[in-house]
Amino acid sequence: MTSFLNARHIRIFDYPRFAEPLRERIRAGAQALAAAQGAQIEHVAKAHIRKEEVVAAVIKRRGDHPGLVHVLSAMEACNAYEPWHDKRSHQTFLRHTSGKCLHYYFYFIDDTLGLIYLRVPTWCPFRLQFYCNGHSWLARSLAAAGIGYTMADNAFIRLDDWARAQQLADAFSPDALHALLDRYAEQCCPVLDVFGQRYHWSLMQVEYATDLAFRSDAIMKPLYDELSRQAIFSVKAEQVASFLGKKITPQLAQEIGSRFATRIEGTCVKHYLGKVSVKMYDKFERVLRLETTTNDVSFFKHHRKVEHRDGHQSREIAPLKKTIYSLIDLRGILLGCNRRYLEYLSALDDFSAGDRNLHRLTSSKTVDGHTLKGFNFFDHTQQALLRALQRPAFNIRGIRRNDLTRFLPQVSASGMTRYLWRLRQFGLIKKVAHSYRYYLTRLGRSAIAAACRITEHTIVPALAGAAT
Repeated sequence: MTSFLNARHIRIFDYPRFAEPLRERIRAGAQALAAAQGAQIEHVAKAHIRKEEVVAAVIKRRGDHPGLVHVLSAMEACNAYEPWHDKRSHQTFLRHTSGKCLHYYFYFIDDTLGLIYLRVPTWCPFRLQFYCNGHSWLARSLAAAGIGYTMADNAFIRLDDWARAQQLADAFSPDALHALLDRYAEQCCPVLDVFGQRYHWSLMQVEYATDLAFRSDAIMKPLYDELSRQAIFSVKAEQVASFLGKKITPQLAQEIGSRFATRIEGTCVKHYLGKVSVKMYDKFERVLRLETTTNDVSFFKHHRKVEHRDGHQSREIAPLKKTIYSLIDLRGILLGCNRRYLEYLSALDDFSAGDRNLHRLTSSKTVDGHTLKGFNFFDHTQQALLRALQRPAFNIRGIRRNDLTRFLPQVSASGMTRYLWRLRQFGLIKKVAHSYRYYLTRLGRSAIAAACRITEHTIVPALAGAAT
C-alpha cells in the first residue's frame, strides 16, 4: 500500500483522506445492490444475535430461489493501516494496525453453492471473507444429476446412489470456485478499479466431514453413546497426533488435548492439536459425523514443487500452500485424518447391542392390545424365576410349567402361564414346536447371567458393607 500511494504521489499521512471516499463507495454500492434486488440492509448491534437465525427467518419468508437474500451490517474488528514515520531511519510508510469499522454481510442463494455470504469491510484494505457449505453445493449437484436424497440440516440421511454422490463430491473444482469468488467480489466491493488488481483467495478455515448414515436411530444412539464414552477416556496425546498425521517430538510446541461438549444438537467429542482438530458428533441420531477442521492449512505437509528465494525449484516435503487451489490436495489429507480416527473407533469395544437389549427387556411393550411390563431383574419373584430357568438340567431337556412350580410355590398355575408367555414375548425363551417345553434363547442366557452376576458380586457385597 505504501508503494501504491508513492506511485500516485499521495502523501503517506494523507492516507485517511484517500480511504474515506472508498468507504462511501462501499456503502453506496451496498444500498444500490439491496435496492435493485428487493433486499433490505439490517444492522446487528448486539453480539448475542445470531446472523444465521436472522437470515433463516428471511429465507422462510422469501423462499429459497437464487439471488440476494439479505444484507446485514455490524461494527466489527478489521485490519487497517496507519501512517508512521520512523525517526531513526527517517522513513515514512504505512504499518499494520487493527481497528473497528462497519462490515456488510451479503447473503446470497447461489445457483451452484446454495446459501453463501461475503463479508465486506468498509475500510481499506478491504479484506474479504467468503463462506460456503459443501453439503449445500452437493445437494444442488445431486438434484441436477437426478439423484434423490433426503437431508436433515446439512447431513444426508438418504441417498439413492451413494457411490455417485461421492464422485460428485470429489469433483469440486477450485477453478469454478475462483471464478465465482471474483464475480461476487466485483459485485459487492466496487473499489477494485482504484487499485487495478484482483483478489488473491486463500483458505482461512476448512472442514472435511466423513458421514456414516444409519437406517435407524435405535441402532446409532447406543452405539454413539458407547463410542463417545470410550473415546473421551481412551484417546491419548500420541493418538491425537497420529490421527492428524503428526508425531510428538520435543520440538512440537502445540497444545494437545480432548474435550467433551454438549450442544443443542447433541454431544461432541473433540481432539485438538494446535489449530487443527478432529471430532466426532451425531446429527439427529441418524448420522455419525467424523470431521477434521483446520484454521491453518500449512499445518499439513505434502510432496510438492518448492520455489526457493535464489530462483531454483525442487520437489520436496513442504507445508501446504494457503491458496484455494490447495483444496484438491487438502481433501485427501483430511480424508486420511478421518479414516485414521475411524479405524481407531472401530477397534473399541461395542456394547451398543447390549444397551439395546437391556432397554428392550426392561421397557414395557404392547402385544395384541395388552401392555406387558418390562422385567425387573431385582424383583424377588422374577429373580427366582430367572434363576430357575438357568438350572443346567432345564438347558438339557427343556422347561415345562410344572417344572417351575416347585421353585416358585407362591405363583399360581395361571400366573406361571402368564410369566412364560411374557418371557416368550420378550425373547428370553422359545417354545419347542408341538410341545409344552421351552428353552432359553441366547438373549435369555446372557441377560439372566448378567443379572445374577451383578446381584451376587456387586449389589449384595455393597449392601452388606453398608449394613455393618
